[in-house]
Amino acid sequence: MTKKDIIIKVADDTGMKQIDAKKVVQKTFDYIIASLAKGETVELRNFGIFKVKSRKGRMGRNPRTGENVPIPEKKVVNFKPGLVMKKKVK
Repeated sequence: MTKKDIIIKVADDTGMKQIDAKKVVQKTFDYIIASLAKGETVELRNFGIFKVKSRKGRMGRNPRTGENVPIPEKKVVNFKPGLVMKKKVK
């Protein structure tokens, strides 16, 4: 399913025009991204929780040369599904 598919379904289910549904869906995604960029947790009841976590830096290895390469610390988005999602996907 793509973002366009979501927009079409929202428009059909609510009776909105697709252009209005697109604005709503895009703004929702924008607010989620902005909150995560600030380091905040986004909790959507019955859907799941988005959190930003830090991965520690470590030493990696270049597979071509075998040389040790430092991998810096970085932040990644983690998603934990909610109970309703777990039950429906199971």
